[in-house]
Amino acid sequence: MEETRPKRIHSVLFVCAMNAVRSPMAEAIARHYFGKSTYVQSAGVRKSDPDGFMVSTLAEIGIDASKHKPRTLQELEEWEGLNFDLIITLSPEAHHAALELTRTIAADVEYWPTPDPTITQGSREHVLDAYRNIRDGLMYRIRMRLRGSQKSPDDGEGA
Repeated sequence: MEETRPKRIHSVLFVCAMNAVRSPMAEAIARHYFGKSTYVQSAGVRKSDPDGFMVSTLAEIGIDASKHKPRTLQELEEWEGLNFDLIITLSPEAHHAALELTRTIAADVEYWPTPDPTITQGSREHVLDAYRNIRDGLMYRIRMRLRGSQKSPDDGEGA
């Protein structure tokens, strides 16, 4: 009996409501760990402005996201198309939009409910902690999900 392995993921798209916090954070983390073997992008359903807390919390772990420019799904589709193996959605609005996309593109869609840290109130440190919690949770899930889909060294080409 042949062992079943997860399908190899060549490209992944992270989508949230505005491509300012959760999806660019996920994109930067996935690129950091899997960027040589997996094509990674992110987009939002609606237009937004960059988020400084997102950049700061990634910088704390050595990932530079300072050049991120929020973009919508429509902009990404116009610029390069939406040819992804896997779309990971991080908000209900994004999940609905991604499911609509699967009417015209063949991609697997996974929903990872992820709280919006921008609604956190309190001190700067309290807000940063909320962002760190999202960062750390995404880092764990991304490493677990994408690690299993990478080609292992014993996979022979044409074997």
